[in-house]
Amino acid sequence: MEVERWHGPSSDEPRKGWPVSAIDADSAAGAGLLSRRYRSLTVGALILISLVAFEYVAVATAMPTVARALDGLALYAAAFGGTLAAGVVSMVVSGGWSDVRGPAVPLRVGVAVFAAGLLLAGVAPVMWVLVVGRIVQGLGGGLISVALYVVVGHTLPEELRARFFGLLAGAWLLPSIAGPLVAGLLVEQLSWRWVFLATAVLAVPSLVLVNPSLRGLSWPAAPERRRSRRPLWALGAAAGALLLHYGGQQTGWVPVVLVVLGLGALVVFAPMLLPAGTFQGRVGLPSVVALRGIAGAAASAAEVFIPLMLSRERGLSPTTAGLVLATSAVGWMAGSWLQGRMSSQQRVPVVGAVLLAAGVAGVTATVVPVVPLLLCIAGLTLLSLGMGLMYPVLSLLTLRWSAPQEQGVNSSALQLSESLFTTTVLAVTGALFAAWLVWSPVTAYFAGFGVASVLTLLAVAVAVRVR
Repeated sequence: MEVERWHGPSSDEPRKGWPVSAIDADSAAGAGLLSRRYRSLTVGALILISLVAFEYVAVATAMPTVARALDGLALYAAAFGGTLAAGVVSMVVSGGWSDVRGPAVPLRVGVAVFAAGLLLAGVAPVMWVLVVGRIVQGLGGGLISVALYVVVGHTLPEELRARFFGLLAGAWLLPSIAGPLVAGLLVEQLSWRWVFLATAVLAVPSLVLVNPSLRGLSWPAAPERRRSRRPLWALGAAAGALLLHYGGQQTGWVPVVLVVLGLGALVVFAPMLLPAGTFQGRVGLPSVVALRGIAGAAASAAEVFIPLMLSRERGLSPTTAGLVLATSAVGWMAGSWLQGRMSSQQRVPVVGAVLLAAGVAGVTATVVPVVPLLLCIAGLTLLSLGMGLMYPVLSLLTLRWSAPQEQGVNSSALQLSESLFTTTVLAVTGALFAAWLVWSPVTAYFAGFGVASVLTLLAVAVAVRVR
């Protein structure tokens, strides 16, 4: 099967029901991301994604204090799982909405919903209200992330998209480094409520910056495409992800039942939300979507055990362990910067997957006490370098291989793949780790890192088919 880039209608007149791109090739020639033409979109989009990423990281820091203040420890897991499930649904809704009506309205609604969820969580008098606010946040965040991809597809020329997605990766990474520190300062110096309220205040100005780029990105819905069962399938997949998330954090036989039910729901509904051939790694777009999920799950499965291993087995202080983990941000940003300046990106996914495999192998080796810690740092750097290379290119290829009226659905599939793969793998590795930890900590770490290693080999095999 040979995959060709989408070139649009063959005639000069756009076909009825198809969106018209906002790109004017003549006026866009020579313009950079920070040129007058694209500056507002670039800055506004980066702020929006940074806010979504900051909330994702900062809430984990603030939530123990929130649970104590609101006497809501019983709903602690729901504050995270509800957001995850809501995001699965809203990503699917945003993809279909953007294709049928254009990305302008979903993006504006997404920012409004995201800000409303933040405000609700920030003023919550009891824990269940905060959980509702977190669910609303998840709905808004999913709408934003997918709609922005479609805006990029219809606004930025091909030569700027790779660099934009590279910057977008940085917008996720910087909050992951500074987020816990900023959240800790807000909690200690002001109140945990400002972790939510301060972010809500910044959401509206970022939309104001993006808004000029949304002109002309709305169109009448095609009558034959108004009905879709995808939101219902997304609800089924979200329920499966929620069961996995909750069951993976509990002990006993009941969580095992929940995990099995969650896996069953994902097996039924996930294939309906992803391109045909994704689970077979079919050449073209299916392999792109599959690689995003497999690589993201492999990296998460490895990274989740590194802090525990460094502190418990190697005796590092939290500060020193944090410095080790900071190397991942450096490697990821370096990879994102490099891929945007490569003349040929055809082999980038393969190179990135090989680096990911080598990095996970290096980290896995440091489970053995006699192996120097320097190998863990080198492995973490290689792992993140490979991810930084792959992610922007996979986003770029998704838009390149999507017809204009399918960019929303395919962009949502790309992000859904990562979310669903990662949720499933973390639930499985968490169960394996807990089961083996009773017998031998070393074996437990090898079980967790072993799953990640197998996934990296699968990622290399799938990356070869991304061409």
